[in-house]
Amino acid sequence: MSVLSNTHQVDIDGIKLGNGHPLVLICGPCVIEDDDTMRRSAEGIIEIADKLNFPLIFKSSYLKDNRSSERSYQGPGMADGLNILAKIKAEFKVPILSDIHSAAEAVVAAEVLDVLQIPAYLSMQTSIAVAAGETGKAINVKKAQFLEPDDMGKVVKKIENTGNKKIFLTERGACFGYHNLVVDMRSLVTMRNLGYPVVYDPTHSVRVYGIPSDSADGGKPEFIPALTRAGVAAGVDALFIESHPDPSKAKCDAASQWPLKNLEALLRQVRKIDNVLRELPPITYNH
Repeated sequence: MSVLSNTHQVDIDGIKLGNGHPLVLICGPCVIEDDDTMRRSAEGIIEIADKLNFPLIFKSSYLKDNRSSERSYQGPGMADGLNILAKIKAEFKVPILSDIHSAAEAVVAAEVLDVLQIPAYLSMQTSIAVAAGETGKAINVKKAQFLEPDDMGKVVKKIENTGNKKIFLTERGACFGYHNLVVDMRSLVTMRNLGYPVVYDPTHSVRVYGIPSDSADGGKPEFIPALTRAGVAAGVDALFIESHPDPSKAKCDAASQWPLKNLEALLRQVRKIDNVLRELPPITYNH
């Protein structure tokens, strides 16, 4: 038994997440943009994932409702966005993940998506958790910045009570003052102890809140490599990385998406760390 073999296993269209299975990559642009950007992103990410043998779930949001201004780009919306994601899924044969924002969206989105994602700010909304669970789809819950990691057990219970145990949990930083986030690596251990696979999102961890996400000052991407390495070393079942062909021109999270041209180098590093970790037996604290 390895350090990472003590969670429930979640199956997503043939990809096995958790319970010691290989590290999974959840990756794509923050928000759905034009067809060319989405296609280049999918082709590039899939090529890298195949080269490095990463099981891949393609991610992009059809709606980014939590924006600094009502004039900020929010995405194409659910109908058009799901249509674009369905085309990517069909052409590239890859599972698809996107955010939902209400109970009503869960039902419609489940017709296309393989994974329904509950955004951090909505992670305590009971109606969304229950509706998502009732679809029978895999559910990724992003831990809110204001939640203590163990409190995610309450969210898990809401979904479990629908009979759905296809659950995994994502750490994306915690509030450190008003505009900064800090990553408490203990969170990854705490959430894994709830019995479900855990994901680390380094790209949202470097966001600087209060500054529009399409601004060059809206993040500190230079810290992404170090945080990614640390998260994998702490023990995770998947990485959630937003990546874009040209982050400076991205319509959302311009300063926190990882450049597609640098993705392979980053993943090569964490692959080595993950391989070492998976050879290690668990260590129990005895006193």
